[in-house]
Amino acid sequence: MSNFEIIDCHIHPAIDKKTDFRWYHKSGGVKKQFDDLKRAGITKACGSLVVRNPASFKEIKQLNDAALSIRDRYPGFYIPGIQIHPNFPDESCREIERCCIGHGVRWIGELVGYLMGFTDDYASKNMFQILKIVPKFKAVVNFHCADLNVVERVCKRFPEINFVLAHPWEGEVFLSRIKTVAKFDNLYLDCSGTGIDRYGMLRKAVEIAGRKKLLFGSDYPINNPAVYVHGALFEKLSERFYRDFFSGNFKKLLGT
Repeated sequence: MSNFEIIDCHIHPAIDKKTDFRWYHKSGGVKKQFDDLKRAGITKACGSLVVRNPASFKEIKQLNDAALSIRDRYPGFYIPGIQIHPNFPDESCREIERCCIGHGVRWIGELVGYLMGFTDDYASKNMFQILKIVPKFKAVVNFHCADLNVVERVCKRFPEINFVLAHPWEGEVFLSRIKTVAKFDNLYLDCSGTGIDRYGMLRKAVEIAGRKKLLFGSDYPINNPAVYVHGALFEKLSERFYRDFFSGNFKKLLGT
């Protein structure tokens, strides 16, 4: 596929029907999912398990335990992300501490409010209570948010946290998002979801925000990961860009 190390910062492993968001067929077992990613040229993958509208924090904790279990089974490939929830601020704080101290986790998210039952509520009192403890563990927060006013409020309130905004989107929406990324030193963009299929998006993103602010992601198993690898390579950007984009920027954020 390529000669680059490729770390996909945005996947959602599926372990059952509730966590499987592939559209047309079942994703199969975790090994099959990771074989898919490797076949696309991906070296490592990071991300969290998600469900629709969890009924309790116990269900959220089970997602995180599953992510940790997958990491233990595939330690050279999978980097776990964990879920938290503003409806459960105290429990979320304890969960961050448990996972970061006890299990070495450094990635929170992708947080998907509209799916998990809290819309774009990342600037709420409860979420701020949770985010206050994140710098203590030097964790990165990857979040899905359509409201750039919310994104700006969060970045301004917590300049010591590195945030990764999920999805470029397209057209004027993309231009607004990448300009916001360029505005904040602590905000990055993962290029999963809509965007990579809009020819020239990556080049434009580099022009506006620079190559250090972009991370490779696919949103597998919703999306075909090879589309994202080839879509990026087809733009024929510099080797230096690809080394940063495919893995370097991610490793720098995690301090690895």
